[in-house]
Amino acid sequence: MKLQYIAIEGVIGAGKTSLARMLCEMYDARLLLEEHEANPFLADFYRDPKHFAFQTQLFFLLSRYRQQQEIPQSDLFHSTLVADYLFAKDRIFASITLDEREMVLYDKIAGLLERDIQVPDLVVYLQSSTKRLLSNIKKRGRDYELNMSEEYIRDLNEAYNQFFFNYKASPLLVVNSSDIDFVNNENDFKDLVDQLTRPITGVQYYSPQG
Repeated sequence: MKLQYIAIEGVIGAGKTSLARMLCEMYDARLLLEEHEANPFLADFYRDPKHFAFQTQLFFLLSRYRQQQEIPQSDLFHSTLVADYLFAKDRIFASITLDEREMVLYDKIAGLLERDIQVPDLVVYLQSSTKRLLSNIKKRGRDYELNMSEEYIRDLNEAYNQFFFNYKASPLLVVNSSDIDFVNNENDFKDLVDQLTRPITGVQYYSPQG
């Protein structure tokens, strides 16, 4: 069965957007990207997480919800949709950035919104080491990411691993991407695509030899 909706996931710097763009080009698919730069609180959050976590998280939650509501049931020009995020992962960030009272309010809002969200046919989780993630973040040099600490990325990485260890909502392919470069290495990309063409049920793991 052909996949109609693929979501690419991973910690900041894992290569989600790059892979989503490459798959869209190959499949002639529609691309759905997170709107990081549109969040007016993001730079303030990285500078002062304690004071700007809730505003940042709520903006992302509502922005992602709006995007998800615009996903068409069918598309005359593109039969496949590739997104560089999974809506449910918003809770990962909330769980490590919000305090207890903020999390209670967040849960009430997110719980209402999640009822209307379409579940992907496949989620691809780009699992990576904290060291590789930090290297990728430094290499791309986004100004608002320069203040992120190693501790934050490590905590986020652990939270992602825990989230996807328990993920059951849709088929999941976990890719060990620490030692491969699917952006610049054609063989790495081809091998990864080969995995996507195989039937995937439940949780499957792909650990390539980089």
